[in-house]
Order: sequence, then C-alpha cells, then structure tokens
Amino acid sequence: MTDSRPEIRRRIEAVWRIESARLIGGLVRVVRDVGLAEDLAQDALVAALEQWPESGIPDNPGAWLTAVARRRGVDTIRRRVTLERKVEELGRDLSETEDPMGDIEIGPTVHDDVLRLIFTACHPVLAPEARVALTLRLVGGLTTEEIARAFLVPVPTVAQRIVRAKKALGAADVPFETPVGPELAERLRSVMEVVYLVFNEGYTATSGATWARAELCAEAMRLGRMLCGLAPDEPEAFGLVALMEIQASRLAARVDASGAPVTLLDQDRARWDGVLIDHALNALARAEALGGTGSYVLQAEIAACHARARTPESTDWARIASLYASLAARTGSPIVELNRAVAVAMAEGPAAGLAIVDDLAASETLKSYHLLPAVRGDLLARLGRSDEARTEFEAAAAMTGNEQERALLLGRADDC
Repeated sequence: MTDSRPEIRRRIEAVWRIESARLIGGLVRVVRDVGLAEDLAQDALVAALEQWPESGIPDNPGAWLTAVARRRGVDTIRRRVTLERKVEELGRDLSETEDPMGDIEIGPTVHDDVLRLIFTACHPVLAPEARVALTLRLVGGLTTEEIARAFLVPVPTVAQRIVRAKKALGAADVPFETPVGPELAERLRSVMEVVYLVFNEGYTATSGATWARAELCAEAMRLGRMLCGLAPDEPEAFGLVALMEIQASRLAARVDASGAPVTLLDQDRARWDGVLIDHALNALARAEALGGTGSYVLQAEIAACHARARTPESTDWARIASLYASLAARTGSPIVELNRAVAVAMAEGPAAGLAIVDDLAASETLKSYHLLPAVRGDLLARLGRSDEARTEFEAAAAMTGNEQERALLLGRADDC
C-alpha cells in the first residue's frame, strides 16, 4: 500500500498557507497578543500534523484549526491569567476529547481580522526589515527557514527579528485594529511598501547567485490580492497588484537557459505570461475606475505600455517618458528620474537621456546606486563612446551584490 502521509503533509502545508492569517488574526482579536496568538496557531498546526494523516483532512480545515487553537487558548489563559472574562470569550469548558468541529465560530469578522493583522505586522513602530519578516510569517504563513532562505539571511537573524518585532508591538501597546481617518492612508502606504519590497527582492535579488526568486514574487502577489479583497475601494492596492503581475509575467523570459539575465528589450515576448498580463490589465482598469492617480497606478500604467507592445520597436516610449515625469513630480525620487532618462533616450535619442543622467550624477544623490553607472554606460555605448562606457560598466559591476547582474555588467564592459 502506498504511504499517503507525504501527500497529506503537503496538503496540510497548503492549508496552513491559506488559513494561517485568518487563524492568527482571529486569535489576536481575542487574546490581544500577537506572540500568544501565533503560539496557539502553531499548536493547532502541530495537532493537525499529528491527527490528519490518520483521520483525514476535515471538510472545513480552517474551522478545525480555529477550534483547536481556541481550546488551547482556554488552557493557556487558565494557567497564565485566570481571568474568567477571557475564558468566556474563547469558549467555556471544552474537553480534550470533544470534536473540534463542534465549536465553530466563523463570522463576518474574518476579513477584518486579516486586515487588522496586516496593519499590525506592518506597524511603523517596527523597522522595515522587521515588518517584512513579521508579515511573511504571520500573514504569508512562511516558516522562519523559508524567509531566511528567500532573503539569504541566517535563520537565527530572521528568528530574532520576528521575536523582537512581537516584543516591540507589545511594548508599544499597538492596538489590534484597522486605523481610521488620516492614519489609515499612512498605514496603508506602509503595508503596500512592505508587499512591494517583498516582490522586488524576488524580482531582482539584491544578492546571491540567482537573478530572481519567483517564490517571493508569488507570495507578494498573493498578499497584494488579499489586500485588494480587504480594501476593495483603494485604487493603489489594485495598482500595486497590476504592477506586480505585469512584472511577474516576464519572469520566465528574464533569464536564458543558463540562468543569465536577459534585458527587457532582448526578451522573447512570446514567453511572457499572457494570463497574468490580462489579470493585471483588469486590475489596472479597476484602479483607474476608482480614480487612481497614485504612484503604484502610474507605475502600473508604465508597465502596461510594455505589456501591450508586441515588439520593443512598437513601445510607446513617449508616453512612458511622460508617465515617468508625472511619477517623478509626485515622488521626487531620483531613481524615478533615472528611469525617465532611459525612456527619454528611447523616445528622443541617447544624448537626451544622457543629459538627465549627467545631472543626476552631478547631484550625487545616487552615488551608491549601481544602476546609475549602468544606465550611463549603456547611453555612452550607444553614442560610440566605448572607453567611457566600459569604465561605467565596470563601476556598476563593482557596486552590485548580485552575481548574475555582475556578470552581465562585466560582459557589457568587455563588449566595449
């Protein structure tokens, strides 16, 4: 007889990835302690790993996990606090032999709980790297080992970040609630920044031997879609999803058979994921219908110009340059201005783009950003100034931490 336990375990892991945010969010609402809520959820997961291979996965696994976690919460609170009010909130007098499915409470608070959990994990009291780790752990359902592997960080470092983040939330007495009024926009911006930071680390890894990490991109897109479902009237959430999905549609075409990077203009567009592009364009249309003019919507509109172009030559570079100008005016970002320089060079010629890049170089705002010399090298090469171009490519290669990108830049230097 074939051993079905490995398959059951994979299914349990899939259930956990789907249900963990709702489970932890519901528990935090009751116990008001992120650390305790995660411990209770992990206890429920252990119980599932012990029981489901024998009993089978229940019809409503999320409810089963919730009931078990709440039961364990009763025992924990009885031991730690002995507050009758808390015991009553979790459920009274549940026996260990009782069927977990007999105590299901699935109500309209589920979506609100996940939204509160996202806002809690991305609270400004935490450093950006702590927000990322805690969000992937609590909302994404990733293990500490998975987060460490994705970011090429030692497991103990990630574990410490998560522990310290939970302690910091408790010390700051951060309420488990969705902010309102002016605070909502600010906090939502923090949430989206975390999601996009996760995506960007997957799309172009800052260090290591691989050009991209598709699993991080997938996780960020999942979080973004979740955010759209939880905040359906927020155009920037839909703009963010559209942006990530269009960029992710190119993942298969961004590397060759050896894993080396392939630049946008050299990619085989037949390998772009048409389903992701269609989904992204629908999300962008939703953002525009909601009146979106924010930075994520503008970036998604730029990405859509590339997605709609059948060939590099048919790309509407003038529109892209105009959109980058709007984005630069909104953000004041020198990186956006560098991207505008690339678009201007494509629309008006390399000399026009180089003038913008030279202004950026003179300001030294991007002196440690490797793509500034990389772009300058490309424009100089197109103008036939090969010696200068080679120097720029070599400087860019020395500044990047990604091995594949370094090899690409050194190859461009050799071509000069």
